[in-house]
Amino acid sequence: MNRFFALAAAITLISPTPLLAQATVPGTVISTGDGDTLRVQVNGKPITVRLACADAPESTQAGGKEAATRLSQFLPKNQNIQLRVVEEDRYGRSVAEVFKNGQSVNLQMVQEGRAVVYRQYLSACAATKDRYLQAEAKAKQRKLAFWSQANPVMPWDFRAGKRGTFTPVPAVSRPATPQPAAQTSNCSPAYPGVCIPPGPPDLDCGDISQRRFQVVAPDPHGFDRDNDGVGCES
Repeated sequence: MNRFFALAAAITLISPTPLLAQATVPGTVISTGDGDTLRVQVNGKPITVRLACADAPESTQAGGKEAATRLSQFLPKNQNIQLRVVEEDRYGRSVAEVFKNGQSVNLQMVQEGRAVVYRQYLSACAATKDRYLQAEAKAKQRKLAFWSQANPVMPWDFRAGKRGTFTPVPAVSRPATPQPAAQTSNCSPAYPGVCIPPGPPDLDCGDISQRRFQVVAPDPHGFDRDNDGVGCES
């Protein structure tokens, strides 16, 4: 069964608080990742949750580490939360609005300038759309966090490679000896800076020694799972 529908089947209506006046499902925080993803225990099973309607800067982007730290402060391990699940994305993550003590963590991240409104998917928060837009406008006006930059790059543009003067994170390791011309010519252009064949066979991070190298679409091996332009980050 699709994980989204499995979650939806477990949903219960729980609170009269305006932001929670919709069906939600309880969960417990296992861990947080970057500024808009976390792992949650729901009905005895771990799932990955992507914050709905908000987009935090990537971990290799200005403000990304601070956003990740702030989310971990909001949602420490074993924190009880409520999820309003919107959908399951193409990565198998449950896209949801996360509530702590009746308050939307997604909205709070936007209010503090730790995340921006993900306008492309804002319809998922139709009932509170204006609150998100107003929160972002105020954060931008006050130059909070992400908005303190002179020319901030939107997270979705950053993932798409529109990074201005951003210098890609180099690979930690490279081949110890120069590779023959024939082998070098078989390097995939999706991974500039390192030499990885385009395949087949399909490779995983465990099959190569390189780490934290630049990835350009279409990423034939799927090394860049979070679409931040950096492959095999751990």
